[in-house]
Amino acid sequence: MATDGKTFSRWLQEAKVSERKLTPEQIAILRGAHCFLEQCGHEYYSQRILIHFLLHSGVGLKVAEVARLAGFSRPTASGQQNVSSKEVIQAAHHRMSGRPHGKLLPRHAGSIAQFLVTHPKASRMDILDFIERTWQVRVSTVALFHFMKKYGLDKAQRNLAARSEDPPAIEMASPVSGELPAVGPPPPEDFFLPTRNTRGRSSSFRRR
Repeated sequence: MATDGKTFSRWLQEAKVSERKLTPEQIAILRGAHCFLEQCGHEYYSQRILIHFLLHSGVGLKVAEVARLAGFSRPTASGQQNVSSKEVIQAAHHRMSGRPHGKLLPRHAGSIAQFLVTHPKASRMDILDFIERTWQVRVSTVALFHFMKKYGLDKAQRNLAARSEDPPAIEMASPVSGELPAVGPPPPEDFFLPTRNTRGRSSSFRRR
Protein backbone atom coordinates (compact mmCIF):
# COMPACT_ATOMS: atom_id res chain seq x y z
CA MET A 1 0.00 0.00 0.00
CA ALA A 2 1.57 3.28 -1.09
CA THR A 3 1.50 6.11 1.41
CA ASP A 4 -0.40 9.25 0.57
CA GLY A 5 1.97 12.05 -0.44
CA LYS A 6 0.24 14.72 1.64
CA THR A 7 0.02 12.47 4.69
CA PHE A 8 3.70 11.56 4.38
CA SER A 9 4.77 15.18 4.01
CA ARG A 10 2.65 16.19 7.03
CA TRP A 11 4.24 13.40 9.06
CA LEU A 12 7.70 14.74 8.26
CA GLN A 13 6.67 18.33 9.00
CA GLU A 14 5.24 17.43 12.40
CA ALA A 15 8.54 15.69 13.23
CA LYS A 16 10.47 18.76 12.01
CA VAL A 17 12.28 16.74 9.33
CA SER A 18 12.96 18.73 6.15
CA GLU A 19 11.87 16.69 3.16
CA ARG A 20 13.96 18.84 0.81
CA LYS A 21 17.17 17.86 2.61
CA LEU A 22 16.50 14.14 2.41
CA THR A 23 18.22 11.92 -0.13
CA PRO A 24 16.17 9.56 -2.35
CA GLU A 25 17.40 6.61 -0.23
CA GLN A 26 16.26 8.32 3.00
CA ILE A 27 12.86 9.13 1.50
CA ALA A 28 12.42 5.50 0.44
CA ILE A 29 13.19 4.23 3.96
CA LEU A 30 10.94 6.81 5.61
CA ARG A 31 8.09 6.07 3.21
CA GLY A 32 8.33 2.43 4.26
CA ALA A 33 8.35 3.47 7.92
CA HIS A 34 5.30 5.68 7.40
CA CYS A 35 3.48 2.88 5.60
CA PHE A 36 4.30 0.58 8.54
CA LEU A 37 2.68 3.02 10.99
CA GLU A 38 -0.35 3.52 8.76
CA GLN A 39 -0.97 -0.21 8.52
CA CYS A 40 -0.10 -1.24 12.09
CA GLY A 41 -1.40 1.87 13.82
CA HIS A 42 0.29 4.45 15.99
CA GLU A 43 0.27 2.25 19.08
CA TYR A 44 3.02 1.65 21.63
CA TYR A 45 4.50 -1.58 20.25
CA SER A 46 4.60 -0.31 16.67
CA GLN A 47 6.26 2.92 17.75
CA ARG A 48 8.95 1.11 19.77
CA ILE A 49 9.68 -1.21 16.84
CA LEU A 50 9.83 1.77 14.48
CA ILE A 51 12.38 3.55 16.69
CA HIS A 52 14.57 0.46 16.78
CA PHE A 53 14.35 0.06 13.00
CA LEU A 54 15.18 3.67 12.17
CA LEU A 55 18.10 3.76 14.63
CA HIS A 56 19.67 0.69 13.02
CA SER A 57 18.66 1.07 9.38
CA GLY A 58 21.42 3.46 8.41
CA VAL A 59 18.94 6.16 7.44
CA GLY A 60 21.25 8.79 8.88
CA LEU A 61 18.72 10.75 10.95
CA LYS A 62 19.44 12.29 14.33
CA VAL A 63 18.12 10.57 17.44
CA ALA A 64 15.80 13.52 18.18
CA GLU A 65 14.34 13.29 14.66
CA VAL A 66 13.76 9.55 15.01
CA ALA A 67 12.04 10.14 18.36
CA ARG A 68 9.69 12.74 16.88
CA LEU A 69 8.85 10.53 13.90
CA ALA A 70 7.88 7.69 16.24
CA GLY A 71 6.09 9.96 18.70
CA PHE A 72 8.42 9.42 21.67
CA SER A 73 10.76 11.55 23.75
CA ARG A 74 14.43 11.77 22.89
CA PRO A 75 15.63 9.90 26.05
CA THR A 76 13.38 6.96 25.14
CA ALA A 77 14.83 6.80 21.64
CA SER A 78 18.37 7.25 22.89
CA GLY A 79 17.93 4.35 25.31
CA GLN A 80 17.37 1.98 22.37
CA GLN A 81 20.63 2.71 20.60
CA ASN A 82 22.64 -0.10 22.17
CA VAL A 83 19.99 -2.74 22.82
CA SER A 84 18.99 -5.83 20.87
CA SER A 85 15.64 -6.44 19.22
CA LYS A 86 14.84 -8.96 21.94
CA GLU A 87 15.45 -6.40 24.67
CA VAL A 88 13.23 -3.87 22.89
CA ILE A 89 10.34 -6.33 22.78
CA GLN A 90 10.93 -7.34 26.41
CA ALA A 91 10.96 -3.72 27.54
CA ALA A 92 7.76 -2.99 25.63
CA HIS A 93 6.11 -6.07 27.14
CA HIS A 94 7.01 -5.06 30.69
CA ARG A 95 5.87 -1.51 30.05
CA MET A 96 2.48 -2.57 28.69
CA SER A 97 1.88 -5.15 31.42
CA GLY A 98 1.23 -2.38 33.90
CA ARG A 99 3.05 -1.19 36.98
CA PRO A 100 5.38 -3.76 38.55
CA HIS A 101 4.28 -5.26 41.82
CA GLY A 102 5.65 -7.77 44.27
CA LYS A 103 8.89 -7.90 46.21
CA LEU A 104 12.13 -9.81 45.94
CA LEU A 105 12.95 -11.82 49.05
CA PRO A 106 16.34 -13.02 50.38
CA ARG A 107 15.44 -16.61 49.48
CA HIS A 108 15.32 -15.58 45.81
CA ALA A 109 19.02 -14.68 45.74
CA GLY A 110 20.27 -18.26 45.43
CA SER A 111 18.08 -19.12 42.44
CA ILE A 112 18.94 -15.84 40.72
CA ALA A 113 22.65 -16.50 41.29
CA GLN A 114 22.28 -19.97 39.77
CA PHE A 115 20.47 -18.46 36.78
CA LEU A 116 23.33 -16.00 36.27
CA VAL A 117 25.88 -18.81 36.38
CA THR A 118 24.07 -20.70 33.61
CA HIS A 119 23.23 -17.49 31.71
CA PRO A 120 26.28 -15.20 32.14
CA LYS A 121 25.16 -12.87 29.33
CA ALA A 122 21.60 -12.43 30.61
CA SER A 123 20.24 -8.90 30.43
CA ARG A 124 18.10 -7.22 33.09
CA MET A 125 15.00 -8.09 31.10
CA ASP A 126 16.06 -11.75 30.96
CA ILE A 127 16.43 -11.74 34.75
CA LEU A 128 13.03 -10.09 35.18
CA ASP A 129 11.45 -12.70 32.91
CA PHE A 130 13.09 -15.48 34.94
CA ILE A 131 11.75 -13.99 38.18
CA GLU A 132 8.25 -13.69 36.76
CA ARG A 133 8.28 -17.25 35.39
CA THR A 134 9.67 -18.75 38.59
CA TRP A 135 7.76 -16.91 41.33
CA GLN A 136 4.99 -15.07 39.42
CA VAL A 137 6.41 -11.82 40.79
CA ARG A 138 6.91 -8.69 38.72
CA VAL A 139 9.41 -6.12 39.99
CA SER A 140 10.82 -2.92 38.57
CA THR A 141 14.32 -2.57 37.13
CA VAL A 142 15.19 -0.24 40.02
CA ALA A 143 14.16 -2.84 42.61
CA LEU A 144 16.17 -5.48 40.73
CA PHE A 145 19.23 -3.21 40.68
CA HIS A 146 19.17 -2.66 44.45
CA PHE A 147 18.55 -6.38 45.11
CA MET A 148 21.44 -7.45 42.89
CA LYS A 149 23.78 -4.92 44.47
CA LYS A 150 22.77 -5.92 48.02
CA TYR A 151 23.55 -9.60 47.45
CA GLY A 152 26.63 -9.08 45.27
CA LEU A 153 24.94 -10.26 42.07
CA ASP A 154 25.44 -7.14 39.98
CA LYS A 155 27.84 -7.34 37.05
CA ALA A 156 30.61 -5.29 38.64
CA GLN A 157 30.78 -7.42 41.78
CA ARG A 158 30.57 -10.66 39.77
CA ASN A 159 33.52 -9.57 37.64
CA LEU A 160 35.49 -8.64 40.76
CA ALA A 161 34.77 -12.02 42.35
CA ALA A 162 35.80 -13.84 39.17
CA ARG A 163 39.14 -12.02 39.09
CA SER A 164 39.86 -12.71 42.77
CA GLU A 165 39.11 -16.44 42.34
CA ASP A 166 41.69 -16.89 39.57
CA PRO A 167 45.04 -17.79 41.26
CA PRO A 168 48.23 -16.38 39.74
CA ALA A 169 49.94 -18.70 37.31
CA ILE A 170 53.03 -20.37 38.88
CA GLU A 171 55.45 -22.35 36.74
CA MET A 172 56.40 -25.67 38.27
CA ALA A 173 59.33 -27.95 37.58
CA SER A 174 58.88 -30.37 34.71
CA PRO A 175 57.96 -33.85 36.03
CA VAL A 176 60.11 -35.40 33.29
CA SER A 177 63.33 -33.38 33.33
CA GLY A 178 63.08 -31.97 36.85
CA GLU A 179 64.37 -28.65 35.57
CA LEU A 180 63.09 -25.45 37.13
CA PRO A 181 61.98 -22.65 34.82
CA ALA A 182 64.49 -19.91 34.19
CA VAL A 183 63.73 -16.86 36.28
CA GLY A 184 66.62 -14.66 35.13
CA PRO A 185 70.30 -14.62 34.13
CA PRO A 186 72.66 -16.85 36.15
CA PRO A 187 74.73 -15.18 38.95
CA PRO A 188 78.45 -14.46 38.37
CA GLU A 189 81.01 -17.09 39.31
CA ASP A 190 82.39 -15.08 42.24
CA PHE A 191 78.92 -15.08 43.80
CA PHE A 192 79.49 -18.54 45.31
CA LEU A 193 82.09 -19.42 48.01
CA PRO A 194 85.26 -21.17 46.77
CA THR A 195 85.18 -24.94 46.83
CA ARG A 196 86.91 -26.49 49.89
CA ASN A 197 90.06 -28.36 48.82
CA THR A 198 91.27 -29.61 52.25
CA ARG A 199 90.45 -33.14 53.13
CA GLY A 200 88.00 -33.33 55.95
CA ARG A 201 87.65 -36.00 58.61
CA SER A 202 85.76 -39.09 57.62
CA SER A 203 83.00 -40.56 59.70
CA SER A 204 85.34 -43.43 60.75
CA PHE A 205 88.04 -41.13 62.20
CA ARG A 206 88.61 -41.63 65.92
CA ARG A 207 90.35 -39.18 68.16
CA ARG A 208 93.30 -40.80 69.98
